[in-house]
Order: sequence, then C-alpha cells, then structure tokens
Amino acid sequence: MFISPYWFLIAGLFVFLFAHNLTQSVPGNLRYLVAAAFVVLLYASVLVHELTHSVVARAFGLPVRRILLYPLGGFSEIEQEPPTPGQELAVSAAGPAISLALAGGGYLVWRAVHSGVPGVLVGQLVVANLLIGLFNLLPGLPLDGGRMLRAGVWKVTGRPATATLTAAWAGRVLAVLVLVVPLALYTLAGNQLQLFDVAWLAVIAAFMWGGATQAMRATRVRERLPGIQARTLARRAIPIPANLPLAEAIRRADAAQARALVVVDHEDRPIAIVNETAVMATPPQRRPWIEAGSLARTIDPGLILPADLSGMALIEAVRRTPASEYLLVEPSGQVYGVLATADLDHAFAGT
Repeated sequence: MFISPYWFLIAGLFVFLFAHNLTQSVPGNLRYLVAAAFVVLLYASVLVHELTHSVVARAFGLPVRRILLYPLGGFSEIEQEPPTPGQELAVSAAGPAISLALAGGGYLVWRAVHSGVPGVLVGQLVVANLLIGLFNLLPGLPLDGGRMLRAGVWKVTGRPATATLTAAWAGRVLAVLVLVVPLALYTLAGNQLQLFDVAWLAVIAAFMWGGATQAMRATRVRERLPGIQARTLARRAIPIPANLPLAEAIRRADAAQARALVVVDHEDRPIAIVNETAVMATPPQRRPWIEAGSLARTIDPGLILPADLSGMALIEAVRRTPASEYLLVEPSGQVYGVLATADLDHAFAGT
C-alpha cells in the first residue's frame, strides 16, 4: 500500500473543517479528537473499498501490484485488464457495493447508539460511505460506475476500445456537470457558494477530467501497439572506429544516408552506440577535434534487441533497460540498425 504525501495535508485540513462543524454537538477540544477519528475511519473505509476491488481481481487471477491512497480517495493498481466484460463488471462493482454495505451496517449501529459522541461519529461515517458508494456509481471514467458502463458497452459491441472511449467521454461530461450544476443551482436559488466549496468542486472535476483523458490516451496507445515494430522504426547505421573524429563520422553517415553511428572494435564487432543528443549538443567547430567514441554508450546486453520485436514485447524490452538508442540484430546476429527511443515515442504519438 502506498500513501501519497499530500494525503496527510488534506487529512489535516479535513480534521480542521470537520471539527469546526462539530462545534454545536461535541464540547471543547474533544471535537478535534472526534474529527481525527472520523478522518482515520473514513480513509479506512476507502481502504476497504479498494481492498474489495483487489480481492475480486485476485479471485479472477488478475495480479494486483498495490493500493494507492491519495487525497481524493484510493486506487487499486491492477496490472492486467479483465479479459471479459463480466469480470470487468464484477471487479468494478465490488467497491461501491462494499461502501453501500458499510453505510447500511453503520446505520444499524447508529440506530443503537445515535446519541452522544459515538452517535455523531457513526452517523457521519454512514453519510460518508453512502456518498462514496453513490458517487462511485456515476457512469463515467475514472469512477467505478464508468468501468461498469465500459463493461456494458463492451458486452454489446464486443470492442473494448470503443467501450473505454465511450465511458471516458461520459466521464468528461460528468466532470463538467460536477462543477456547473451546483453553481447553477445555487445561483438560481439566489445563494452563493463559498470560495472553498467552488475550489473543492473544481478539484473533483479536474480529477475526473484528467482520469477520463488518461483512459482515452491509454486506449489509443493500445490500439497503436500491434503496429509498433522495431524493424520499421529502425535507423540505418554505419560502423565506425572509436577514434574517428566526430565530423568525419557525421560526413560518412550523411554520405550513406544513415542516421545512426555504431562504434566497432578491431574485429568489427559493435561495442557502443553514439548518442544522438550528445552529437547535436556538440558545436560544429568542435566536431573535428572530438572522437566519436567519446560520445558513445557501451552496448550492454539489455541494449541489444531482436529486430523482429513488436508491440508489447518491444515496450517491455525497452522498459527493462531505459536508454536513448538500442542495437537491433537479426536472428543470425547480424546488425540490422539502431532503434531510437525518440522514434518510438513519435510512433505512439502518431507523429
């Protein structure tokens, strides 16, 4: 489990605001203790919400990396998308279901101890879990209701990408409504929202808009993924000795219409790749006096990739050993070319 550092800041703010609201019902400084207990129990409820997502996901064999707690709630980092609409629906519905169950169970407890400090604390937790459950049922990403909507559209269309984009656009619409509707209702009623309330609504709307946008971007990346092939993105490379002046290395590359330089040893075996960024940062007047090998990175095993890599296998290989350039080789071991990370980024961006 990971707790965002900002969580402590917002938790402290919640304690202060909630304690202020308890002035009439809780005496003296005790209200700060009650407010702190409420905030801790509130985030415990959020943790239970996320744990339920994770338990259901694990039951389907989906790996869960961790649970994140941040100021606006929590997030279960499930490493693999559910393979069917039914599993997607079950995983996403589990969280709101447990929140509403906690609200129902809390209400029964409140009926028994509805007076005094325990009654105030339990009553607020009932309301909070009810709001958490209902808010997460709103049909738009990144909320659980958006994932449930995605499952439904996926079931009908058979296209998960279309389902994600539909739920993400619904999330964007909801983000606008979360900000606009309360302002409009208060204006029509002749009232005015406090600045803090407006700011809080704006934060929630921004969170929802950002989550929906991220889902759209991830979907577009996944759609492009099968077409991303190392072989088609490769740059033609020429071999050079390490002591060759950079200016001469660049001249030879231009003459051969190559865009990459591979340093080879005395047996013509590739040992390093010249860094393009370092070359571009070298002033032209200095290039005749700098050896190309001084701007190269040694080719570690993780920088040698099969030229036939594509899709997710290519992405995973790049993630394992981050670098700016990789050497691509044929199954026979012959050098095919150089893959630049910049070209891979451009392919994902569609440029």
